[in-house]
Amino acid sequence: MENQPLLRALRARFEKHGHRHPGIGWAEVRARLETSPQALRSLGEMEATGGEPDVVAPDEKAGRSGGFVFCDCAAESPAGRRSLCYDRAALDSRKENKPQGSALDMAAAMGIELLTEEQYRALQQLGEFDTKTSSWVLTPPDVRALGGALFCDRRYGRVFVYHNGAPSYYAARGFRGWLRV
Repeated sequence: MENQPLLRALRARFEKHGHRHPGIGWAEVRARLETSPQALRSLGEMEATGGEPDVVAPDEKAGRSGGFVFCDCAAESPAGRRSLCYDRAALDSRKENKPQGSALDMAAAMGIELLTEEQYRALQQLGEFDTKTSSWVLTPPDVRALGGALFCDRRYGRVFVYHNGAPSYYAARGFRGWLRV
């Protein structure tokens, strides 16, 4: 089965970081994954770009169907998703020195969503992430309408939320994604 290496990596990470998903068993997660080829494709993309996806919560919206939420849990912003501006409009507005793409476009192509500020803060309760990098987060429409975009990181034992022009990009800024399975 072509997904065996991915499933092995996900299982190893799941077992190593049990504190991220108390009360959830791997057998339940695997059964859910095996019935969702699209989720496996997206998780494969997350893994291939350095996201180290792991289960971080049961999917409350799935209710009794037993879904799970996966999130990028790499210590730093995924290396294969850095040097991107925020969205397509920001990318199109750059006249020179354009990055390779945008965070929102890449997330959509992968079949995942950017973390919100609230989700980013919840992730930080499970460990210390982005202590040397930063990650774009889903920006409220009113901020984006003014040309800005939000990003977060963890410094000095605290989570910070900042703003930048959406067309900006940096080698140490990427994005973290999440996926319902």
